[in-house]
Amino acid sequence: MAIEKTLERALHDASQGRLREAIESVRFTLRRSPTHPLAMRVMGQLYVQAGDFEQAIHHLLRAVAAHPRAADAQSNLANALMSAGRAHESVAAYRKALELHPNFIPALIGLSGALTAAGDAAGALAAGELCAKLQPNWLDVDLNRVDALDVMDRHDRALALLDEIKLRHPFDASVHARRLLLLNYQSAPPETFASALRDYGSCFTPQAPMKNFDRNPDRPLRIGILSPDLRTHSVAFFFDAPTRHIPADMQLVVFASSPSQPNDAMTRMFKQRISEWVEVAHLDDQALDALIRARRIDVVLDLAGHSAGNRLRALDRRPAPLIVTAIGHPASTGHPSVDVRLVDAITDPQGSEGACTERLERMDPCFLCYIPPIDSPEPTLPAADAPLTFGSFNLSAKISAETLRTWRMAMDAVPVSRLLLKSRSLGDAATRESLHERMRAAGIDESRVELLAFVKGIDEHLALYSRIHVALDTTPYSGTTTTCEALWMGVPVVTLAGDRHSARVSASLLRAAGFDELVADSAESFARIAARCATDVAWRTAFRREARARMQSSPLMNTAAYAERFFGALRSSWRAQVL
Repeated sequence: MAIEKTLERALHDASQGRLREAIESVRFTLRRSPTHPLAMRVMGQLYVQAGDFEQAIHHLLRAVAAHPRAADAQSNLANALMSAGRAHESVAAYRKALELHPNFIPALIGLSGALTAAGDAAGALAAGELCAKLQPNWLDVDLNRVDALDVMDRHDRALALLDEIKLRHPFDASVHARRLLLLNYQSAPPETFASALRDYGSCFTPQAPMKNFDRNPDRPLRIGILSPDLRTHSVAFFFDAPTRHIPADMQLVVFASSPSQPNDAMTRMFKQRISEWVEVAHLDDQALDALIRARRIDVVLDLAGHSAGNRLRALDRRPAPLIVTAIGHPASTGHPSVDVRLVDAITDPQGSEGACTERLERMDPCFLCYIPPIDSPEPTLPAADAPLTFGSFNLSAKISAETLRTWRMAMDAVPVSRLLLKSRSLGDAATRESLHERMRAAGIDESRVELLAFVKGIDEHLALYSRIHVALDTTPYSGTTTTCEALWMGVPVVTLAGDRHSARVSASLLRAAGFDELVADSAESFARIAARCATDVAWRTAFRREARARMQSSPLMNTAAYAERFFGALRSSWRAQVL
């Protein structure tokens, strides 16, 4: 009984930020009782929280070897493998747990998530459906089913399931957060978004702004960067620019909310620039709130919004005088503690304020700054005898019915054209079938379409742009990284400027780069612009040759000017908050 209490205390210590002490406590226990089953599993769990996945797997393999018939030990091992990014091995371990204990609910839940990550969304949904029959109305099970439908790009079904779930859990913020995220892919009317924001906000008791702090508008500020994505990730690519020019009157503190990745190149780069780096993945929301307060943070800068790995709930009690969100989420968060969103006048023109719960701080001419990958291949024209090819390398989830209609119009305007689509998710059979169904419904001849999934490395990915003559953007969730990459590789990107932030990001990027002529204001003009780009060989050739230099001389790639705007927006937001 004493050992169990020690382990319980260790888990509590870890959740409160005392992870090193927790590990030492369990290590001492294991010296005394080397094969204690729970101690080995707890040690594995603690190492997962610490981001040391190899040590976690080592201890959990020992637990499995010592107790080979223990389904929970197998399930714990599968959890660690999943955290380490070894999804296929994780699937095998979960299946072993289910062989030992058929219908073991934790393993079924884990299997659904692992199958999703392993590229078997249909299998993930089947596991989730079985789990839902065994354990009806269990929220985690239902949300796993939503995630599987999301990966399959069955957003209508996912949203319908969320409507059912929210009837049972009307004040669960995670349900409404999923809905806000999925609505970005839908051409829903403004009232649908407004209603979803209200539903999410109703889950919270609004907290009064912090009062006891130095309200000097011009004093040095401590900026707490809260993000799971300061690693090789699109958010990190866009946060690179401001961290190259940190002003003297602002000190940055990173609260890294994903498991540590010390060997990641982007993580190492940020750690060299930002001296205060705190790993917080192992902390619960209350402990993270306390840590932000203890570090005397003036401005929390959230870079995730509702995206994967976010820690918005740690901001419920307003742990800093000012909370700002930027970059990571293409819409209002709806969280009552988030004060400001960083945008620009194209993504969020005057009059957009009514669709947001935050105050809008505009960073004109563009709220983003692009830095291309080091040693990118040179732009290369498609082969002279290659068929005229439109293309999109956006996530397949962004290929909405509205997108397919605009693409069909462009393809109809150029009857000899083909369409090349690349998305990692298209390696999944169920996702490909979902896309085929939607293309057929949109009247697109599938014999004119080629689908690609995973390629090795950024160089091969960028090199594929040599197969595309003109890139077609998605709507109402436009490209961001893919738009910049295409332009960098000399490929014109035609976009439709829609009615919300997510539908206007590419428009902002294109205008900042000086390519205003590629921004359409209707589906008809989208098709006309795409056809003109496709059929004017001299124009396309010149664009491929000149686009990179034009980008480099534009505001889109001026890191110093962008950093001045970015930190200026934080200072302006601070002044508005304290005066």
